[in-house]
Amino acid sequence: MKRILRGHHLLCTHGFQGMGYSTEFVKVMADIVGEIRNEELDFPIQVVQSFDDACQACPHKGRSACEKSADSNDHVLSLDSKVLHHFGLKQGDIYMKSALISITARKVKPEDLDHLCEGCSWLEYGVCKEGIGKLRENVLV
Repeated sequence: MKRILRGHHLLCTHGFQGMGYSTEFVKVMADIVGEIRNEELDFPIQVVQSFDDACQACPHKGRSACEKSADSNDHVLSLDSKVLHHFGLKQGDIYMKSALISITARKVKPEDLDHLCEGCSWLEYGVCKEGIGKLRENVLV
């Protein structure tokens, strides 16, 4: 099994609580999140700045860009870029899930999301900061 995840989805998987853009998107994201959170699974993840496994079920997925709004594609690309830079990852490279979880726990504090996820409509719910906090508690012991 190999997953393809865009940069900012590396953060979303830790805060996901079942909210989403459509029923199908929520189902696909829940499957991805279940695999990420399953401590018994380790698998390769290709990190991208483009459509990924979650995007395939998004109702805003256009032919080559996010079409949620006029500036949404530029916005999600900037989120991806900020996360990859913060993590020290290269676009297109493949990393093991366990390594990405470790990097996330070490390099991201809940308050970092104010910058990394600036402008994200889900940030205001607080679930992402809560998820990163729990990840850090579980991994950095």
